[in-house]
This record gives sequence, C-alpha cells and structure tokens, in this order.
Amino acid sequence: MAVCARLCGVGPSRGCRRRQQRRGPAETAAADSEPDTDPEEERIEAGAAALSGAGGGRSAGPSSPPRCSLLELPPELLVEIFGSLPGTDLPSLAQVCTKFRRILHTDTIWRRRCREEYGVCENLRKLEITGVSCRDVYAKLLHRYRHILGLWQPDIGPYGGLLNVVVDGFFIIGWMYLPPHDPHVDDPMRFKPLFRIHLMERKSATVECMYGHRGPHNGHIQIMKKDEFSTKCNQTDHHRMSGGRQEEFRTWLREEWGRTLEDIFHEHMQELILMKFIYTSQYDNCLTYRRIYLPPSHPDDLIRPGLFKGTYGSHGLEIVMLSFHGKHARGTKITGDPNIPAGQQTVEIDLRYRIQLPDVESLRDFSELSRIVLEVGEQVRQEQQQEGGPEDSEGEPRPGPVQPHAEPPAEQGREPGDGGALAAAEQPVQSGQGQPFVLPVGVSSRNEDYPRTCRMCFYGTGLIAGHGFTSPERTPGVFVLFDEDRFGFIWLELKSFSLYSRIQATFRNADSPSPQAFEEMLKNIQSLTS
Repeated sequence: MAVCARLCGVGPSRGCRRRQQRRGPAETAAADSEPDTDPEEERIEAGAAALSGAGGGRSAGPSSPPRCSLLELPPELLVEIFGSLPGTDLPSLAQVCTKFRRILHTDTIWRRRCREEYGVCENLRKLEITGVSCRDVYAKLLHRYRHILGLWQPDIGPYGGLLNVVVDGFFIIGWMYLPPHDPHVDDPMRFKPLFRIHLMERKSATVECMYGHRGPHNGHIQIMKKDEFSTKCNQTDHHRMSGGRQEEFRTWLREEWGRTLEDIFHEHMQELILMKFIYTSQYDNCLTYRRIYLPPSHPDDLIRPGLFKGTYGSHGLEIVMLSFHGKHARGTKITGDPNIPAGQQTVEIDLRYRIQLPDVESLRDFSELSRIVLEVGEQVRQEQQQEGGPEDSEGEPRPGPVQPHAEPPAEQGREPGDGGALAAAEQPVQSGQGQPFVLPVGVSSRNEDYPRTCRMCFYGTGLIAGHGFTSPERTPGVFVLFDEDRFGFIWLELKSFSLYSRIQATFRNADSPSPQAFEEMLKNIQSLTS
C-alpha cells in the first residue's frame, strides 16, 4: 500500500493529503520544500517511468531519473493494472485517492476478478438487467461466502456425507454427493442440491434451502468458526409431502437405493434402511459441516490418493478417502454406518509387507489364503513387539530381516514362490506386471464384476465392530490393487470382499494447505465418532 501511495504522489515522501490537512500552512510549505532523497522511492518511480514510457512532467536533472506518477496514467491503463490485482487488495487501493476510487467502480475490473478467482465464466453483462454489478457479485456473494467453498462432511451421526460447495454461474450451490446405487460401484456419483446462495438485488445475498420436493425456500447459513459452518431451513413445512411419512419414505428409498422396500428381501438390510431414514430425516437440512481436504499426493505413492466408492455389504455403498502416510496407507470413511461410523479408519495397509498370492487354483481355497495372511500377520505382530528397534524415516518401526519359518511336512513339497507367506518383504514392487486373481470359495462379494487381474497385494487390517460401534477390533485382511482407479479388500474374519472405485470428479478449493493440516483434519473427524 505504501508503494502505491508513493507512486501516485500521495505517500509520506511527497506529502500525504490527510497529513497536509492536519498540518498548518507553514508546516506544509516546509515539507513541500524538503528535498526528496528516498532511494527506494526513486528506484520504484524510475521503473514506473520506464514501463509507461512517460517522463512524468518533471525535468530530470543529471543526478535524478525521470519521474512518473500513477495518477498521470490514462484511466484505461489503470483499469488494466487494477484488474490484475487480487480483489482483496482493491478496497485498500480505493482509499488512496478519489481518482482510484472512481476507477475501481469500473465493472471490467470486477468481471476479471470474478473470472480469475472464482471461475465465473458466464457473460456477466446480463447482470445489468437486474441492476446488479460485477462488483456487487464479487463483494456481496463470492468474497463474502468464500470461506464455505470446498469439501465438507455433515454431522449426521454415524452416516456422515460429502458436500461440495461450488460457484455455479451466478450462484453458490452446496451439492450433496451420493454414491451410485448398490452394488454398481463403477457407476458415476449422484448429487442433489441442499442449498444455494445468489444475488438478486443490490442489498445482500439470498440463501435458499433446496431440500425437499417443493422448490427453493427461505434458508440461513452461519459461518460458526474456522472450517465450520451450519445451515438452517426457515420453512421446514416445504419438506413435507402430502402423503405423509410413508410417501416421504418411498421417495427417499427410490432416491437412496433405486428400489422399493419389497425388492429388498434381506430382513436385516430392511432394518438398516429404515433406521437410516428415521435418523437422517429428522435433521430437516439443519446441519453443521466440518471441512475436509483431499489427501496430498507424493511421487512415490502406490497410486494417486483420493476419494473412492466402496461396497459394504448390507450397508450399501460408502465413500472412503485413501491416503498415504509413509509406509502405510489408510482408508478413512467419509460416509459411514451404525457399525463403523463416518470418520473412522476402515482399513490400514502395511506397504512394507507385500503378499505373493498363490496360483488361481490354490487361491480358490480360502484356508490357503488365510494361512498366508496369518503368517504375515504374525510377523507384523512380532515386529511391533520389538522394543527399541530401529526406525525408518517416518518414525515407524522398521521390519527386521525376515526369517523363513519351518513348514509342516505336508507342505514341504511346495515349489518356491507359490505363495510363501513371507515372500511379501522379499519381492520388489512391480506395478507394471499383473497376476490372475479370483476370490476364494466362500468369500462373499456384493459386486461379482471385480477385475480378474491384479497388480499386487499387501497385508492390511480392517476395522469391524458391533452395532453402535461397540467392541471395535482390527482384523487381518488383504489389500488388492487392481489398477490406478480400483482396489479391493478381503476381510478374513467376515469372509467378505469390498471393491472400491475412484470418484471421477474434479474438486476445487479442496487441497490441504499443508500435510500437517491434513493430518489434523483426519484426527478431528475421527475424534467426533470415537
């Protein structure tokens, strides 16, 4: 700001107008007669003169460079200069002088800021019909509600959710992202609007609740604190349907599951669906949201981290965030269920222990796969029990040398490399090579259309618990990497298989400001349901 003031001729070295008003006539004359010897100001003004190609109207002596004031530049050039500055700097610039304040009312400047900072691509000229200027859109809509743009997790008990708040034309809209209908994990995400904010008049932005089936109605948004805000519907009667709760439930069931209750023959699944409807419908879109970040990516990650859709048995499809932490990877639930709520770490993969699967025929035998995984699990347990062992660069215990275990006599005829349990730590990761894959007999899968070739497998643990997140326990399993966008997890104790598929969407304003901020976010969302 001080630089701008000096350039325009109103800074402290040229006699600020406000300061002149406070001085007496004698002081002002004395200040104006003082020589200007600030070398930094002369360097800046010389650069401005060179850029503008003007001498500034003063005669340049042999010892002083040509001078130029921004005030002497033509208005169209000032519009171009001001339009390239961040919008948050422009209000301070308007306080410099009357000319700057007048130029900053030019809509061209604010049209450019709306486009470059918030991605508004529509023809903003049609705003003139409503009497709303681009400056109003920037100041009263985009800048005012900039803190709620990005990804959020609603506080809906164990169920959670994924909200994406975006600038959509002349609106800010909160879209709730919903997984595809079970068990079609590769289908695209579904989404519905929960609220929108727009500027229809010059006074202030209008918040509308979009929940229900009777159109937009009056709502309210409150930014409670950093990385948290809440929504409130002021007309919840718009959420009710003429047919009462039964009609609301049937409509919700078609949207949530794509079927009727009569089509769902599993009694336990019917109970879970009814429970979810009763629990979630009571909020009436009056919710609190907490910010979530996309996981940071590193060149040595196994695959690109991000958001995935996964199958969870009778609970349907849920959203999981895959992130990498040194020698481990984690799957954190963004949506959840009464057994494992949102925010909990559903799976953890130990990337130090790669599992070499047996041939397809041997893999069909569940006991063979279980034996392989449990041997690796025992090795991991022994490593964790070692005290004072060396640590790697991530601060985690480094596995010691793998010692081959004595094999039972009945297995001594096995050929090398046919699935030895501890071949995991000995084999290099070769992501470009694949191997045939098939689920063992007796392992259930909601989606039978899983890939029949995988890149590699690792030892991992999956979190299981009783209803209400009672008696949570980590049990061994197998992380199966199929390709860049799909992976699976075999839960040994449950004898079930979950298939995960990447959410193919681009999310703006969702990157974490730092790795530390991302780790802190994971702790916060997990603590809410612990």
